[in-house]
Amino acid sequence: MYRSHNCGELNISNVGENVTLSGWVQKSRDLGAMAFVDLRDRYGITQLAFSNEKDAGLMTSAQKLGREFVIQATGTVIERASKNKKISTGEIEIEVSDLKILNKSELPPFTIEDETDGGEDIRMKYRYLDIRRNPIRNNLVLRHKVAQEVRNYLSNVDFLEVETPYLIKSTPEGARDFIVPSRMNEGQFYALPQSPQTFKQLLMIGGVDKYFQIVKCFRDEDLRADRQPEFTQIDCEMSFVEQEDILGIFEGLTRHLLKKINNVDVAEFPRMDYATAMKLYGSDKPDIRFDMKFGKLNDVAKNKGFKVFDDQELVVGISVPGCANYSRKQLDKLIEWVKRPQIGANGLIWSKHNEDGSFKSSVDKFFSTEDLTQWAEVVDSKPGDLILVMAGGIDKTRKALGDLRLHMAETLGLRDPKKFAPLWVVDFPLLEWDEDSERFHAMHHPFTSPKVEDMHLLATDPGKVRANAYDLVMNGNEIGGGSIRIHDKNTQATMFTHLGFTEEEAKKQFGFLMDAFEYGAPPHGGIAFGLDRLVAIMGGQEIIRDFIAFPKNNSGRDVMIDSPATVSDEQLVDLSLKLDIKK
Repeated sequence: MYRSHNCGELNISNVGENVTLSGWVQKSRDLGAMAFVDLRDRYGITQLAFSNEKDAGLMTSAQKLGREFVIQATGTVIERASKNKKISTGEIEIEVSDLKILNKSELPPFTIEDETDGGEDIRMKYRYLDIRRNPIRNNLVLRHKVAQEVRNYLSNVDFLEVETPYLIKSTPEGARDFIVPSRMNEGQFYALPQSPQTFKQLLMIGGVDKYFQIVKCFRDEDLRADRQPEFTQIDCEMSFVEQEDILGIFEGLTRHLLKKINNVDVAEFPRMDYATAMKLYGSDKPDIRFDMKFGKLNDVAKNKGFKVFDDQELVVGISVPGCANYSRKQLDKLIEWVKRPQIGANGLIWSKHNEDGSFKSSVDKFFSTEDLTQWAEVVDSKPGDLILVMAGGIDKTRKALGDLRLHMAETLGLRDPKKFAPLWVVDFPLLEWDEDSERFHAMHHPFTSPKVEDMHLLATDPGKVRANAYDLVMNGNEIGGGSIRIHDKNTQATMFTHLGFTEEEAKKQFGFLMDAFEYGAPPHGGIAFGLDRLVAIMGGQEIIRDFIAFPKNNSGRDVMIDSPATVSDEQLVDLSLKLDIKK
């Protein structure tokens, strides 16, 4: 056998035992008459001890070991003279009697330690080495535990795990599909699923009642830190449910995960409608771990002779706690920050609410102390706070101020990764009007049901219809989203009409679902959690790459295996994508 124990389990109770360990050389220390080697595997580190006095030949072999050599060591567990309380095996070491090199290693391109000298690009190219480091390995362990607890919880409340196909039909769901050519059906293509949406609805029609799946999904869209071309969803659907049923089940799941994994109890899952979230935070996924709610200043800031405000649709501000002492240099940096292309604001107005209750602003020429006092009341400013104000079109200004709010919270250390603040955002608009295509688009997807009380508006005023949809937000990130689905053919046909489908197009794309509705479709609804993002947040981060074993970079490339890549002409011929080169 290669090992009798792993490198993380031996302790003082094992002294005197003869053991065999295998693993990688983390580091070695040659002290002349003695040498020590830290042997590492997934479970921990154990120190190996060699001495000239015991075995000079073995000592020589130990001195030749390089970093990341794979070795097997047999010896006796002895008490360590200089103990290391930072590791579980720190009270013992192995007095080695036999050493075998199982495989040599080149010098790694970066240090395989918790704090590495490797940049992101080099670590992604040698991802198999990066996985040996504790932070990445621990992230994968966390992911495993979350997935395991998801299965435990959902199975215990009668959900059935069912796999759905990966080779499906291309359907318009918002993002671009990844397309797969079919060799056996010339000129035709599969698509990789953006979600199992229609299949899980068909499972409800099939009487499965409660379905879940931890499933890969694919979207060919531009990437950023929290997006990958392939990602994993905790996908769920239930029959004979209303919104309250679903929110209750998945509040329970979230509580279960936070308690089991993070040992955190979450008391409340507050709810906020979409319109309020946009009005108070400029975002449909607000971070409520801190305050700084928006205050609309139109009534107290416009018509005072300040053209920057008077000509704009919205004047809105926030109060940043404890920042009235900001210097002019710091304020200028904030102004430059909001003018960056990523934010796109034209500028920023500020007012210091000094500790003595007085005010000093960048617009003192136009606004009196009484005016600035009214600003403070609207944004709930206290002495010592800094009021920041933006003006412009409603949507653009809210988004820019929302970004500034998060930036200030990050600067002030208000976004504590160990604090978890869930929030349900509900009552989204069912449809969004797109100026370019001059038609409505589904805000979630085409199968979302309108709110029952808004159903009468669907035919006459669709822009005012609210969706029976809900998002679960955690710490400013959407971790789950879902809706009650349309389950009758007529309503679904009306929805397709508003989305610009002709009857023929709807039948071609979704005829299978419309036909299924004719055979007793139950009321149903569901939700999907983004597993990658959920695990990252539970791990105290927002960037998902380090919680995925083999992620892609910002260009959608796997730099480790150099993918995507070209294929041979012969393969293209087989797929009818290239003329037969033999002809």
